[in-house]
Amino acid sequence: MQALHLGFNNVVLKQRVVGIIAAGAKPVKRLIEEAKRSNKIVDVTCGRKTRSVVITDSGFIFLSSLQAQTIIERVEENAGEG
Repeated sequence: MQALHLGFNNVVLKQRVVGIIAAGAKPVKRLIEEAKRSNKIVDVTCGRKTRSVVITDSGFIFLSSLQAQTIIERVEENAGEG
C-alpha cells in the first residue's frame, strides 16, 4: 500500500483517494460544510489556509494546505511503481 503525503506528516492511502480538488469554489465549500455536519472531515492544514480537498472512498474529506496540483503530481510520480 502506498501513502499519499498531504503535508505536515499526514498521509492517506492512495488506493482510498477518489478525488483531489481545489478548495476555492462555492460547491466545494458546501461539500466541506456538509462533511463537517456529518463528522466526516479531517483537517490537516495545521492552521494554514485550505488549498485542496482530498475525497476518499469511505466518504471522509481531508483538507490540505498544499495546492491540488502538488498532490496530483505526488500521485502521478509514483503511478508506475508497485
